[in-house]
Amino acid sequence: MRRVQPIVALLVCALVALPGFGQTESFAKDPSHGALAGATRPFRAHTVGVVSFADSPRMDKLMRAGSIYLSLRDAIALALENNLDIESVRYTPKLEESNLLRASAGQLLRNFSTSITQAPSSASLSVLAGNSQVNSVGSTSSSGSSNSGVLSGVSVTLAGSSIPNTDPYAYVSAGAYHATSIETSTTYTGTNFLVQQYKTLVYGVQQGFWTGTTVSLGLSSTLGASQNSPLAQYNPIDTAVASLTITQNLLNGFGLAVNKRAFHEAQNNLRVGDLTFKTQVITTVAGVANLYWDLVTYNDELKVSQQTLQLDTQLYEDNKKRAELGAIAPIDIIQAEADMKAAQQDVVQRESQVLQQEMTLKNYITRGGMDVPAIAVARIIPTDHIDVPAQEKVIPWQDLVAEAIAHRPEIEQNQIALENSRLELLGTKNALLPTLSVSATLANSGQAGSMNNNGVVTTANGYRPLTQADLNPFLLGGYGTALSQVFDRNFPNYNISFSLSVPLRNRSAQADHITAELNYRQSEIQDHQLHSSIKLAVMNNWTALRNARAAYETSVVARKLQDETLAGTRRKYELGTSTILDVVIAQRDDTTRRLSEADALSQLQHARTNMDSALGRILDVYDVSLDEAVKGQVGREPDLTVIAPKP
Repeated sequence: MRRVQPIVALLVCALVALPGFGQTESFAKDPSHGALAGATRPFRAHTVGVVSFADSPRMDKLMRAGSIYLSLRDAIALALENNLDIESVRYTPKLEESNLLRASAGQLLRNFSTSITQAPSSASLSVLAGNSQVNSVGSTSSSGSSNSGVLSGVSVTLAGSSIPNTDPYAYVSAGAYHATSIETSTTYTGTNFLVQQYKTLVYGVQQGFWTGTTVSLGLSSTLGASQNSPLAQYNPIDTAVASLTITQNLLNGFGLAVNKRAFHEAQNNLRVGDLTFKTQVITTVAGVANLYWDLVTYNDELKVSQQTLQLDTQLYEDNKKRAELGAIAPIDIIQAEADMKAAQQDVVQRESQVLQQEMTLKNYITRGGMDVPAIAVARIIPTDHIDVPAQEKVIPWQDLVAEAIAHRPEIEQNQIALENSRLELLGTKNALLPTLSVSATLANSGQAGSMNNNGVVTTANGYRPLTQADLNPFLLGGYGTALSQVFDRNFPNYNISFSLSVPLRNRSAQADHITAELNYRQSEIQDHQLHSSIKLAVMNNWTALRNARAAYETSVVARKLQDETLAGTRRKYELGTSTILDVVIAQRDDTTRRLSEADALSQLQHARTNMDSALGRILDVYDVSLDEAVKGQVGREPDLTVIAPKP
């Protein structure tokens, strides 16, 4: 029984070290089952799902007679389901799960980016705007630190003391050996050419731990070692040596906090990945809102231009009739015709602007919608209009700043970056210490063999044949006897040693620690700058919102006044007390006032959206569920295709 227990213990240690045990579960699920699948899973690629470029069915539900009846809520829902910027950032948390898996094995972190992509700009009214606006897919900006190094995380983890490899591994090696040696003397071997041959088998397991400890357990065997020397008493011979070695770092590389710093950074980066995704959702929702309200504004401006064209056309027709009757001079017809042509050109430009804006919005809220002819040619009919409350809420800007600090994801991202910088300081500070390690080895040996049938024993009179009585019976046997000696600890060996390595100048470690500390100080400055920039942004947006509200109210009053002026001028013209030039000027001024009112309303809505973004509450304003954004599936049904009356 005493011989069986050590053998079982060694086999269990070997099994524990096999790759099927103690693995951290990967986010990429492996559908295979069974013992063989479990043993081979670490050596097979774990694939993730392919990207689908098919749009969600919500778009089909919004199509009516070749048009897309789109509310702002549905536009945001389509973006959450189909926007490729959001889809790309969905992989960031998964990349961090992979990084955590890597760090749990004691490896350095790989790169990941916290960059986000801004929404495309709205269509411009310039003649060649379509080439740039329609093809625009947004711009990339960073909401936090971003690294592009091959082995980098949120902060680079190359400096500092070495991190132990905590993945256990098993090793095995085998070989065969045959050699013939020329001997100039027969005194020691009894032959002039010594022929030796044997087979070797070495196997074992090794495991590193977060404490800076390395444990190695192995068995080295020599099987069937034989030679042609008649002086050898045992031929062939089997030997076995089992050893357990434990090495512990005492200075450099000692301690859980130091050795697990990359693992803790990977855990922190899991949250950074979630915050990056949230920031992208916030940016995308704000972008959709701006694109949608700009489309509403462009449609309103198009209606103003169409009304102007209708009035100018009517004026031109009336003047033609009057000229035929001789009531006005022919020059008045030319003036009216010129204004009508200018109004026609303005309508064409604004129609192009609306078409460009529709394509930009469709491209932003679909995955492959522009490849589907029905969606590509469909016109978007906005069902919402900009609502203006009777008065804006009066909230002290100090409270707004506090709200922004509490809700902006960049604040938490910066705090995590600071924490990761502090973890880096642990590693670089520990690397300043000398390397001192202690190693203890416990080894047990065993040897057994058969009597050499051709062996001889040296006597005073020469040689005589080797007999059984000349041998120690304890050493007779095979490989099993050698293993029994090993596990019975008949021939134990003990060894303990210390190793000290002291760098006399230590300049690289000093430089690494200084660099890490400087980086931490820079991170503190950047964090303070972020708080200051958020406060400034809130104050600026608060001021911009007040100014936009005042500008809108002024434009409404100016437009109403100009409407009355135009009506009065037309009545005077009909009565003959005003000229056609007066009507034209009044008409131009009225169009300008109406366009200014539409633009002021758009600026007011943009100011609101910017304010909500600056406060970090835009997801709450538009009732966006972050869980639905993560899944890419919005639970609610599309809105009814009812166009809200314009206030």
